[in-house]
Formats: sequence, structure tokens, C-alpha cells
Amino acid sequence: MSMNLKPQNNLIPVLIIAGLFFIFGFVTWINGALIPFMKTINELTETQSYLVASASYISFVVMALPASYILNKIGYRKGMSLGLFVMAVGALIFIPAAEARTYWVFLAGIFIQGMGMTILQTAANPYITILGPIESGAKRIAIMGIANKTAGALGSLVFGAILLSGIDAVQEQLTTASESEKTLLLDTMADSVFIPYIIMAFVLAILGILIRKAPLPHVEPIALEEVNNGTTTKKSIFQFPHLWLGVLALFVYVGAEVIAGDTIISYGISLGIPATEAKFFTTYTLMAMVATYAVGVFLIPKYVKQKTALIASALLGIVFSILVLSTTGFTSVLFVAALGIANALVWPAIWPLTLDGLGRHTKTASALLIMAISGGAIIPPLYGRIVDSNRLDLINSGVNDAASVGSASTDGYWILIPCYLIILFFAVWGHKMKGTQRKSQVNY
Repeated sequence: MSMNLKPQNNLIPVLIIAGLFFIFGFVTWINGALIPFMKTINELTETQSYLVASASYISFVVMALPASYILNKIGYRKGMSLGLFVMAVGALIFIPAAEARTYWVFLAGIFIQGMGMTILQTAANPYITILGPIESGAKRIAIMGIANKTAGALGSLVFGAILLSGIDAVQEQLTTASESEKTLLLDTMADSVFIPYIIMAFVLAILGILIRKAPLPHVEPIALEEVNNGTTTKKSIFQFPHLWLGVLALFVYVGAEVIAGDTIISYGISLGIPATEAKFFTTYTLMAMVATYAVGVFLIPKYVKQKTALIASALLGIVFSILVLSTTGFTSVLFVAALGIANALVWPAIWPLTLDGLGRHTKTASALLIMAISGGAIIPPLYGRIVDSNRLDLINSGVNDAASVGSASTDGYWILIPCYLIILFFAVWGHKMKGTQRKSQVNY
């Protein structure tokens, strides 16, 4: 799979797509601040609070194939514009949601924003992958990752400061407040979303207009299927085992990435760390990813193959997960943040390893990979369920001290280990399982 575009002609499209990845990151990673915020204003359990992540990521299952159909009909540029407008609508829904302080309306707004992001991601990820040689696809996606996670760190800081300001004092007051006082406190806290989400909706709408004029060239993958008497031997995506293993690897990866970024603030608070300090923890994870992306841009593919980077990432994920489970306090938080190092190059490596050789099936395969983002909807609530179950067991046994509550949260991170084992399998063996298709000539 390759493109005929000259490298010097790719700079402007790469910068435009990097801008879109910046938007993905900003909107996606504010969930780390939204989760404890929603938990407080709607008085939720751990499991319920992680439905914030579910509402965002489940939209990728619902919208991925429709998004692929939309892009085939209207093209990349108009599709990206549409995605930005849909995200703007989702941001506006936060206004009535905050006014009514109704959790399901918040979730509806997050879901609609996720639908818009699905359209953008379905266009942007395969576009940047095939905008040059497949063997350097991970390098281009790593550049996108820098934009994505830098924006995520910025979004986490901004929204953490806005949404979590004074949350410790509010939680303390709630324990002794009357029902009327409690309602006033929570309503006031909910109102803090008004200005930031109005600004977000305005910026997204403006970008939706501007992207229509963006100079994005038309790109298509070149088929690499084996040809027999002039007919391709691969007529169905079900004839590509490595595609389905790539989808599974991406599914568990997104779940692991969301846990590392979106649970870390709540985890720190559960360990007794003040919210004024914990609100920065998602930024730690994202900055670890940005630093690793930068290393990946330098090393891939000149010094390190995409496959090798993926193997190293999976092994680091397993090691850091074990260290999270075997340490306590702020040290354990730092190892959760260190998962950002393990996660950074997984997405950039899985995409080109999975899409290589799919030819005319690339768009459908891209939609399937986008659907795999739903791992962020499934796996984090499982983490929350484990934490809730552990805490309930402690309460039933008469134990409810702060250290034990923190330990219950720590134990939930064991769910990461099987995720990284699946990624390791794909990196070592899975990406090679291409059925009867001839071997790709790309040197991974």
C-alpha cells in the first residue's frame, strides 16, 4: 500500500490532519476530569461514573460503518466538516444537561460528540496511514499522537481547573448539608460547564466551516492482493485473519489507554490525595505518551521496526501493570502514569500492521478498526465494577478505612494484564496471519 504523492506535497495535509487529532485529544481526554465531576454532581457509584467513557466510546460501534458509508458518499473533506458540526451539537447539549443536572442528558451529549469524532476518526486515521509509504505509517501516526496527547494534556488541565475547583470542599460539605443545601451546592457546581462548552461548540463550528476549504488531496490505497488470472484472490475481509486480530488488539488497547488516562484522577483521590493535586494526574499520563511519541518519530522506521515497537510496548504494559499492583500511594499513581509510555506506540503500530495488503478492503477494515475503539466503552466500566465489588466486600467485612479503599482501587488494575498479553500476541504472531495471501514485501 503506497501513495504517489511527493513528500513535499504532504506537509499541508499532514498539518491539517494533525489539527484534527488535536481536536480529538482535547475533547476525548477531558473525560478524566469529567468522571469525578459527574460522580459528585450526580452522586454516582464508580461503575456509573465510568459510563462517561462508555458513552463516548460506544458511539464508535454505532457510527463506524455509517461513517464509512457517509465518507464514500461525500468524501473526506465534507465528512470531516460534518463530524465537527456534530461534535458542536454534542457540546451544546451540556447546557440543558447542567441546567437540569440530569446524568442521562450529559451522557447523550457525550455520545453525540463521540458520533462526530467517529466520522472524523474514520476519515483521518486511514488517510494519514496511506498518505505515504506503509512502512513509515507508524511514524506519521506518532506525529498525530503528539498533537492528540498534547491537546489531551491541555484539555485535562483546563477542564480539571474549571470542573474540579473546590470539589474537595464540596464533598466535605455534602456530608453534613441538608437536602436543600445539597441541591444548591450541586446545582452551582454543575453550572460550571456552561461557559467552557459554549466556547467549545463555537470553536468546533468555526473549524467545521474552515475544513471545507482545506487543501486535502484525494488518496486511495493501492491493492497488494495476489492476482490470479487477472482476478484478486481476496474477495472478503473474512479472508484476512490478521485484520480481525488487529481489531481485537486495538479493542483491548483502547480500553487499557482509557483506564490509564481516565481513572488516574479518581484513583489518586481514592488514595487520599487532594483533588487539587490529583487533577494533574491525567496530564502525567499524556505527557509520558507525548515523550514516547517523539522517540517513535525519531526511531521508526529507520532504527526500529513497527513490529518491534509494538512488542516493546506490550511488554512494558505488562511490567508497569504489575508494578501498579505491587506498590502503594503516589508511587502506584506514577506507575499508572507510566502506562502512557507503554501505550504511546501501540495505536501507531497496529494501524499499518493491520491495513497492510488489504487494498480495496481498506475502507471497510478502517471502519472495523474504528469500531474497536469501543474497547474504551467496555473495559473501563469493568475496572469500575471490580473496584465497587472490592469496596463492597470491605464494607461487608467491617473495613472502611482510607488505606483499604485505596487498595480496592489498586486491585482493579489487574484487568490490564490480559489486555497487554493480547497486544503482545498480535505483535509477535497475529499480524503475520494473512491466510493464503502472499507475504507483504514491506519490511516491518
